[in-house]
Amino acid sequence: MRTSMFVFALCGAGTIALAQNTCEKLKSVQPSDAEFTTVELVPAGPPPGAAGRGAPAGRGAQGSAPAAAVAGRAGGGGRGAAGPPPLPEYCHVAAILKPSSDSVIKMELYMPAENWNGKFQMLGNGGWAGSVQGIAGMQAALREGYATSATDTGHEGGNGMFALGHPEKITDFAYRAVHETVVKSKMLIKTYYGKEPKYTYWNGCSTGGRQGLVEVTKFPDDFDGVIAGAPANPHIHLHAAGVERSIELMKNNAPLTQAKVEALHKAILAQCDALDGVKDGLIGDPTKCKFDPASMLCKGADSDNCLTAGQVETVKIEFGDIKTKKGEVIWTGYEPGTELQVASFRSVPTAPGGGWDSIRILGHQDANYDWHKFDLDADVALADKAGIDALTSDLNAFKKHGGKLLLYHGWADPAIPPGHTVMFYESVLDKMGKKQDDWMRLFMVPGMQHCSGGSGTDQFNKMAVIERWREANQAPEQIVAEHVANGQVDMSRPLCPYPQVAVYKGAGSTNDAASFSCKLQ
Repeated sequence: MRTSMFVFALCGAGTIALAQNTCEKLKSVQPSDAEFTTVELVPAGPPPGAAGRGAPAGRGAQGSAPAAAVAGRAGGGGRGAAGPPPLPEYCHVAAILKPSSDSVIKMELYMPAENWNGKFQMLGNGGWAGSVQGIAGMQAALREGYATSATDTGHEGGNGMFALGHPEKITDFAYRAVHETVVKSKMLIKTYYGKEPKYTYWNGCSTGGRQGLVEVTKFPDDFDGVIAGAPANPHIHLHAAGVERSIELMKNNAPLTQAKVEALHKAILAQCDALDGVKDGLIGDPTKCKFDPASMLCKGADSDNCLTAGQVETVKIEFGDIKTKKGEVIWTGYEPGTELQVASFRSVPTAPGGGWDSIRILGHQDANYDWHKFDLDADVALADKAGIDALTSDLNAFKKHGGKLLLYHGWADPAIPPGHTVMFYESVLDKMGKKQDDWMRLFMVPGMQHCSGGSGTDQFNKMAVIERWREANQAPEQIVAEHVANGQVDMSRPLCPYPQVAVYKGAGSTNDAASFSCKLQ
């Protein structure tokens, strides 16, 4: 009913001639379940907050991992550095959406005043969200001609406390904030330009990856193309696995020193680095790395180059999958090659960490719930009832819509162990059949950390890939990616559709993508 009222309001404004339909006139179509806090035509110039231009209230330096990466590539920061590129003139709409009596969902929408490319791109969140994190990504999209939006998912703050006693806010965080922002954005775009966007895209990583998968399953018609990087899905299972792993590490109580972690890393590379045909500090496919930490067990006195029995167990806990009593994998372990970045190799946790909110708040609705009572099987089942995740492998509705799904994950991700993304991809093939690469492909990135960063080739134009795929039916047989250091490209590699990996041809520079080909190993 709320959506239909909004449509009615927009249709009532349909008699306004497009030439007269300026940004400010959008104020007249404010729906009953929303409040416009900003409707203004912003002149071309530096981004808000840049030198010489003030930032509107509530528009501070925000950004999830991918948005921050976009901002970094765009330039800016540091004395003497060039500022970020200017923005074109655009219509800025900020709104508070109220689809329920307890909903306070903030959204931002930018629409270029000229040279709109006819498309809509929405940016995802990171962590627990709690702010409109996609501003830098929206600015990048705006420069390329997209109408673009983002949301705070209906709460403030970077933890799960918002969900205590607020079931409607849980629903907003789970999926409603994103979907309502999509609906309102599309309607405002149609009113402003006089036509709907020809193509709609989702661009998210981490929590943004989870949001993309939830959209694909719950609202398959919202987007034509979805980029889902390092998806934190199921969110509940990721956090529960983190709690279980923390408890196991506390019980074992055998951290490694920094020197021992470095020795471990060296030993892993010595065994597995060359599996793709070249020694370059990157493990092309860590699942092929069958490193046994017991091989480093001290034979005599303890030293920096060996591990005690307890430390061997620590490594096994970190690399091991977290499973239920029945053997179901709740989340996979860290992959060989991430040991330098995972802090819990070196320091024993003293509490379950931020993921505990998924159990004590989303599950038990008790801020004082004692983590000593944690039971993996029972607590995952309880918290799953919050309904925030995509818990299905049936993506047929999105496929029938003509949607394209681009999945990616860094093999060296220290925040979200990447093996679970592979499991999800394979579960879709098990459910829908082995041949699904005309609409869904997974690209695993050697050496890349969480969403970006690391020693691997983490820079690639995801939007160009998904657009060519959806609009020209050019499926990505490989993606040429780059590593950038000190503002210069120092390596390029092909990213290969899983389960293929980039294998050195035996000739040419190992820093040149042309020296590699995608093969099954």
